[in-house]
Amino acid sequence: MNPFIKKLFNGLAHFWPQPILSSRRERIAGCVGAGIGLILTAWLCHHALGDSSPWLIAPMGASAVLMFAIPASPLAQPWAIVGGNLLAAVIGVTCAYWIHDTALAAGFAVALSIALMFPLRCLHPPSGAVAVTAVLGGPAIAQLGYGFALYPVLVNSLLLTAVALVFNNAVKRRYPHSMSSAKAVTVAENGPQPAVRQRLGIHREDLHAVLVERGEILDIDEGDLLEILTQAEARAQRRATAKSA
Repeated sequence: MNPFIKKLFNGLAHFWPQPILSSRRERIAGCVGAGIGLILTAWLCHHALGDSSPWLIAPMGASAVLMFAIPASPLAQPWAIVGGNLLAAVIGVTCAYWIHDTALAAGFAVALSIALMFPLRCLHPPSGAVAVTAVLGGPAIAQLGYGFALYPVLVNSLLLTAVALVFNNAVKRRYPHSMSSAKAVTVAENGPQPAVRQRLGIHREDLHAVLVERGEILDIDEGDLLEILTQAEARAQRRATAKSA
């Protein structure tokens, strides 16, 4: 193969993402949960006000992907969807009112929403779409004014969250996915093995400090990450023990 073509293919390979590691059960649960959540939310909202007002906004579809497909994500927790969407709606309406250029209004609305979602701990990607919807949603949305933040945004968010709470717990998922603590893993073949934090001195504070130094956002709870490290280290210990036996 031509060296240039080979180099080009190797470069493009970096754009191909790694496979998403999830069981068939989790994939089915994500599909079914998102479908049920959106159908119930739309049905309840539509029957509450009929066609007199927008009863379901498109960003709810993105919220459903997070809440049902990856419910362990910090971005998919109840406060993230309710707080993030409500905040973005208020900011979006405000920008639409004060900034007459729609492109500038949409950009400022998303930027300000992100800026405030960080300190309020409600970062939720679909909220960016909520902010844009408030600006570009058309006459029906503009007529609602700040009422848009309450209905449909807040009502949609609360109903979808309620369905997520019921469904995810019904299928044995921990939701809300509260901060977990790493658990020591025992090795039946060779007795209890010290956890990684005991043997190497890794604690939650150490992990938190490293994440702060890296400065980038990782879509995983710190407690989950510490538990994964503990279990991976215990698995390596079992492998080493088996080889030496």
